[in-house]
Amino acid sequence: MMNKMLATDHEKCTGCRNCETACSVYHVQACNPAKSAVRIVKWPVKGLNVPVVCQQCEEPACANICPVQAIARDADTDAMIVDYDLCVGCQMCIVACPFGAVTLDRDRRQAIKCDLCGGAEPWCVRFCEPGALIYELPPSVSLHKKRKAGRRLVEALGARPLGRAGS
Repeated sequence: MMNKMLATDHEKCTGCRNCETACSVYHVQACNPAKSAVRIVKWPVKGLNVPVVCQQCEEPACANICPVQAIARDADTDAMIVDYDLCVGCQMCIVACPFGAVTLDRDRRQAIKCDLCGGAEPWCVRFCEPGALIYELPPSVSLHKKRKAGRRLVEALGARPLGRAGS
């Protein structure tokens, strides 16, 4: 059985950041986008807003580098999940992620990454009014193409994105 994946359409993203708010409310019961597993990266010079989400890689660099094996694939959702009882906050997963999709919860000193909200429709998708975030079943070649397109987008921009204030 093929699982759904979280995909993005950066051309539809308006930069409203509802997805960040929804993610933090779902996971930490607080409106705190700094604790969100999805982030909007703005390239104002290019006029772009790009949602950054975990790609749930087949060969996940975040899990492969974790010295305590705190990141593992969930059998039901196929998402790479952080076991917070094991995570020591070393930040190696953050450095290893080629998509910049893993961040740090500065209060808990632990990794933050998308868990696909347990397999139900992720809250970031539910609250994305412009439809820039999609949760769907991908055709088998689509996953590879989307990842390749994401890398090309980053290379084409050739500019360093502006992060969120305070990050």
